[in-house]
Amino acid sequence: MSIEQYQRTVNAHDKDIANLEKKKATLDKKAAEEQRKAANITISKNASTATVRSKLKQRDNHLSAANRASGESAALANKIANKRKKRNDAALHLQKEETKAQKKQSMAAKQMQQSYERRIEELQALSVPPAMLTSRMEESTLPEYDVFVSHAWEDKEEFVDEFVDELRKLGVKVWYDTSEIKWGDSMRARIDDGLKKSRFGVAILSPDYIKDGKYWTKAELDGLFQLESINGKILLPVWHNLTKKDVMAYSPIIGSKLAMTTATMTAAEIAAELLSLLPQSEEG
Repeated sequence: MSIEQYQRTVNAHDKDIANLEKKKATLDKKAAEEQRKAANITISKNASTATVRSKLKQRDNHLSAANRASGESAALANKIANKRKKRNDAALHLQKEETKAQKKQSMAAKQMQQSYERRIEELQALSVPPAMLTSRMEESTLPEYDVFVSHAWEDKEEFVDEFVDELRKLGVKVWYDTSEIKWGDSMRARIDDGLKKSRFGVAILSPDYIKDGKYWTKAELDGLFQLESINGKILLPVWHNLTKKDVMAYSPIIGSKLAMTTATMTAAEIAAELLSLLPQSEEG
C-alpha cells in the first residue's frame, strides 16, 4: 500500500473509533440512568399486593434495560479495542512508508546535487583557464555592468521590468535583454558578452524560469555557475512565486544559497539590497 492508502486507512479507523466511543458513552449513560431508576423504586409497608407486583416489575424492567445497555457497551468496547489495534498497525506501516519515502527523497536530492556538481566540473573543464582569465581581466577595464538580470520573459510585466527600473533609479548599471539585444543581433553572443562584463548575475527564479524546455534561462544559469566557479560570488538568486521546496527540487545548489524573495520584499527593497553589495565608488 502507498502512503496515501495507509493514511486513508488510519483516518477511517480514527473516524470509526470516534463513532463507536460516542455510542458506548451513550449506552453507559443509559445503563447508569436505568440503574438509578431501579434504585429509586421504593415499596411501602402498607402497599397492596398489586402495587408490590407492579413496583417489582418496574424495577426488573429498569435492571434489564441497564443490563442490556451494559452488555452492548461491553461489545462496543471489544470493537473499539480491535479497531485501535488495526489503527495502530496501519499507523506503524504508514510511519515505515514515510521513512522510506524520506530516505528516497534524500537520496534523489543527493544524486541531483552530485549531478549539478558534475555539470559544474564539466563547465569548468570547458572554460578559459583561471590564469588566462585573470590576465585578460587585468588588461581590460572594470566590468561594464553591475548586474546581469537572468529571467523568464513571462515574468517581465509582473516583476522584472519594475525591478530593473528600481535598479536604474539607484544608478545601478543593468544588462537587460530588452535594452541590450537589438534587431538582428546574435542572442547567444550578446548574452555571453553581458555575462562576462557583469559583476553579478541576478537569477529571478520562477515557475516559468525553471520549467522544462527553457533553453535560454538554463544557458544563462549555466554561464553564471561557470563564472562563479572561477571568480567567486557571482550568482544572486531571487525567488518569485516559488517556495524553498520548489527551488530545492530544481537545484539543491541554488536552494542552499541565501535568496531574496518577492513573497516578502518589494522590487525596490531587493534593488536596495543589491546596491549594498556594490563597491562604494560605484554607488550614486
